[in-house]
Amino acid sequence: MAVHRLTPDGLLQPTPYHHVAVGTGTRHVHVSGQIARRADGTPVAPGDLAGQVAHALRNTATGLAGAGATFDDVLRLTFYVTGWTPDRITEFMAGVEQVAGEIGLPVPMPPASLIGVEVLFEPDVLVEVEATAVLD
Repeated sequence: MAVHRLTPDGLLQPTPYHHVAVGTGTRHVHVSGQIARRADGTPVAPGDLAGQVAHALRNTATGLAGAGATFDDVLRLTFYVTGWTPDRITEFMAGVEQVAGEIGLPVPMPPASLIGVEVLFEPDVLVEVEATAVLD
């Protein structure tokens, strides 16, 4: 396997993600920001953060699969969430938990960052997900 994840002693625990990932592969996969849209552009789960997180992760899984990768190969996830406040973490994590088994997202997740932003490229988009993976 090209990715080894760990959370060393001395780093905050528990978290829903590992703090460190070491990649030893030679092929890098970068999945651009995925949102809650179907392939035809139809919005999914308008106004529902959990639903949008789940669908954006499904789209991320589709992007990874297109490159021959899975979430097992992911070094890092980055989530951008509009209007972020800490009290939204329960709704955010509900979206992750809703889809994790379906798409093979390990728990704890790969190293991840959640970045609050004012807006994304369209007003109904609540979350965008980027993934970086490595393959042998």
